[in-house]
Amino acid sequence: MEVNRLSSAGAYYNNADYSSRSEKSPTQPGQEAGKLPVDSAAAVYEPGNSGTDNTLGKTYSQDTETIARLKAEVDRRTENLRSLVEQLLLKQGYKFNDATDIYQLLREGKVEVDPETAAKAREEISEDGYWGVKQTSERVFSFAIALTGGDPSKAQAMKDAVIEGYEQAKKIWGGELPEICQKTYEETLKKFDEWIENNVK
Repeated sequence: MEVNRLSSAGAYYNNADYSSRSEKSPTQPGQEAGKLPVDSAAAVYEPGNSGTDNTLGKTYSQDTETIARLKAEVDRRTENLRSLVEQLLLKQGYKFNDATDIYQLLREGKVEVDPETAAKAREEISEDGYWGVKQTSERVFSFAIALTGGDPSKAQAMKDAVIEGYEQAKKIWGGELPEICQKTYEETLKKFDEWIENNVK
């Protein structure tokens, strides 16, 4: 799952441009007692007019810095992955262009992978790897938190956006997604369910 899939949910929130890239590095404040660092929390609560929880008197604003950072990071890592696949295709005599169905070639196992590339891929999708279940589900959830400013009333809308994105990914892939994608999807939905459950009034 990609955090870019949640961009479609931006229709709910018109007060920020999430597609813009930020060249600034995010600040890294020290961790206060009982609080997560900004990077881990992935949400900033500030006064503004994005949305108000009248019960608690809180106003939620999008964390545009986190949105830009996550999008830029995923775009960079996705481009690296795509480049790696393209190189494999070219080495094996495939002519790559916009009409090339990379997903079909991968799905049908037509791309031979050398040991070095296979080892790198295994590392990337391992338990602690960038594309592993843990980190990927956390990125998707953090992106949703940043989009909503942590507003729990938007949790179900964000969960629905993930479900829709997963279904779109299945169509692009041409069938059921690989097991790691299914596990990531399930772990992501679990995070949303916990968010919703913990904020039921």
